[in-house]
Amino acid sequence: MRVITGKARSVQLKTPDGLTTRPTTDRVKEALFSIIQFEIPTARVLDLFGGTGQLGIEALSRGAKSAVFVDAGEPACRLIKENLRRTKFENEAKVIRSDYLDYLKRCREKFDIVFLDPPYAEVFLENALKCITEIDILETGGIIVAERPVGKELPWDFEGFTRSKDYKYGKTLLTIYRKDG
Repeated sequence: MRVITGKARSVQLKTPDGLTTRPTTDRVKEALFSIIQFEIPTARVLDLFGGTGQLGIEALSRGAKSAVFVDAGEPACRLIKENLRRTKFENEAKVIRSDYLDYLKRCREKFDIVFLDPPYAEVFLENALKCITEIDILETGGIIVAERPVGKELPWDFEGFTRSKDYKYGKTLLTIYRKDG
């Protein structure tokens, strides 16, 4: 797993041992960042299910202003911090160990991009989407990027948000929600 382009281009990111984290494949990551490339410069990014930190780190490498990484697991938080050191983005990032819903309920920051790539087998994605669309942490025009497996459906309508088409890459679907306004 590597940073695809930008300031940290080709830096190898450390990956976790075991199966508790499922990193986004380079193919899906490359497609995702091609879709949102014009949203990234100067964006404030939330990588809500941090895992390895690769989505937020890729955004930082491509010119995002800052990134907040949230993960409930201590090993994942250590891994994100290590990958931030490898890419030299420690000063543009915060790593927070927290349950995703607890973090969202107490969050007072505003973001331009929110990455949602939780464990596929859980209902974390649906719960996170519902919570984010009900609270005010996304700037007007900001986007939520949701990654999920083929076959897992997501709601089309959230008041105040417009949903894109689904982008399919093998067994993975990407969906973008944009905050209206």
